[in-house]
Amino acid sequence: MDAIDRKILAVLQNDASLSVAEIGSRVGLSSTPCWKRIQRLEADGVIQKRVALVDQERIGLGVSVFVSIETGDHSQEWLERFAKVVGAMPEVMEFYRMAGDIDYMLRVVVPDIAGYDAFYKRLIAAVPLKNVTSRFAMEKIKATTALPIS
Repeated sequence: MDAIDRKILAVLQNDASLSVAEIGSRVGLSSTPCWKRIQRLEADGVIQKRVALVDQERIGLGVSVFVSIETGDHSQEWLERFAKVVGAMPEVMEFYRMAGDIDYMLRVVVPDIAGYDAFYKRLIAAVPLKNVTSRFAMEKIKATTALPIS
């Protein structure tokens, strides 16, 4: 990946709805070479998909919760079951296996506290867990999907 590929990625992260001609203009390429580079970046898996970013509050999902989970079972079978259950929960926006004092971290969005309570009850009923700690975000100060491409 060269500097032009990185410029293309930066432009696309900012606005993926731009035409190939506009992207090319911004990075110093004509349409055809720009389109070929975008196609290669997609084929190589660098560009995974193009999406619309939706304001969660405007669609009634105003509560963000960071959920840390500890488990007493670290078997492959438990992890596969846990990953399948949690991965299928639409409220879970991000799901990480962690190093350190907690085992898993989730970012969950729900409409309100009652919505989180319903999610929490489904979560703890699905698989055995040692500890679940919920942290409610009071204010979103920064959120971005753009990676720092240099």
